[in-house]
Amino acid sequence: MTDVLRRGRASLAFGFFAQGATFALLVTRIPAIQDRYGVSDALLPAFLAAVPILAGVGSVTTEQLVKRIRPSRLLRWSQPVVLLALLGVGSGDRLVELAVALGAFGLAVGALDASMNMLGVSLQRTYGRSIMLGFHATYSLGGIVGASLAWVGAHWHLSLFVSYLPVVLVLLPAAFVGSRWYVDGDAASGLEADAGKGQGESGALVFRLLLPLCLVMTFAYIGDSTVSNWSAKYLQDVLGSSEQLATVPYNVYMVMTLVGRAVGDFGVRRFGAVAVVRLGAVVAALGFAVVAVAPGAWVGMLGFTLLGLGLCVLVPQTFAAAGRLFPGASDAAVARLNIFNYVGFLIGSPLVGALGDAWNYRGAMLVPMVLVLATLGYARSFAPEPDRYGDGHERPRTADVGRGSNGL
Repeated sequence: MTDVLRRGRASLAFGFFAQGATFALLVTRIPAIQDRYGVSDALLPAFLAAVPILAGVGSVTTEQLVKRIRPSRLLRWSQPVVLLALLGVGSGDRLVELAVALGAFGLAVGALDASMNMLGVSLQRTYGRSIMLGFHATYSLGGIVGASLAWVGAHWHLSLFVSYLPVVLVLLPAAFVGSRWYVDGDAASGLEADAGKGQGESGALVFRLLLPLCLVMTFAYIGDSTVSNWSAKYLQDVLGSSEQLATVPYNVYMVMTLVGRAVGDFGVRRFGAVAVVRLGAVVAALGFAVVAVAPGAWVGMLGFTLLGLGLCVLVPQTFAAAGRLFPGASDAAVARLNIFNYVGFLIGSPLVGALGDAWNYRGAMLVPMVLVLATLGYARSFAPEPDRYGDGHERPRTADVGRGSNGL
């Protein structure tokens, strides 16, 4: 590997880290944001839903923009907008100001997530082995840092602005400087030069191949959004914890995603993506079951621990699988797949909230459990080459021959 690729990998990993910290600071302080702006429980799901809707718009727009602008350039300019939008959330005091800040956050996050994973997929293809879980591991590390800082803010009763400002002042210039070393797909290898190669099949066939991955992405993010948007409220309102302790579940969740992703690439190389995805789905479903029946806060922590360990492998492997399916059009595949990230958030957060209000929050936790288990039915889509012939046999791509049984 050249120094250019190593610097590109390191700078992209820092970009994932910065995004993890930023997102954690937002979602773990949802109760504080709700109190600051006087958002009612009935109105809160609407605000939570607006972010993924606008992020989906940002991802769709990114798919079109990368036809003319390098993904690295989009990533370079979307990350500062996300950080400044976070600061905007902490500095206002009227609902309209919250709406504007969250709107900017959502649009920029869509472009950020799509371009970030585009670069990750193209780098993995160039390296010739699984490295996507490593990028997402740094996202988890950023989430741990962000959630820890949120705990400090809640413990010392700091205002949102005071909690957010030091983080933005550190991450904003660091991310901007680091963006100088991003490596685009066509700079990393010659595969992207043939940009239309992956579009040789009909649109219907492409959609059929991508659809299982879209469903897995949706189910995974329904589970993830349940943790990020409702874990603090669940621990505080259902399990009777303090506000300070309520910030811990997301931190525990992110610690376990870091652990799982740190070793996940080795698991994929040794056992294959299919086995890793299946194990992750089973462990995540068990975690939701524990959360649903938890008699107290500490057992609930155990459930969120299992959730982090199980869910952590699904999203990175879904992006990686899309890159393998369409090696000549991976940017478009990642951007379209990334939309279902926000579909999952859009469905998950209001769904759990509505079920919690109409029924109870314990019962609401069983819905993402069932959906995560449904991932088992689509696990074969993560094989080197899905069975598109209907005879039960996998056929490796020509480009994957010689790269090992995982095609990575």
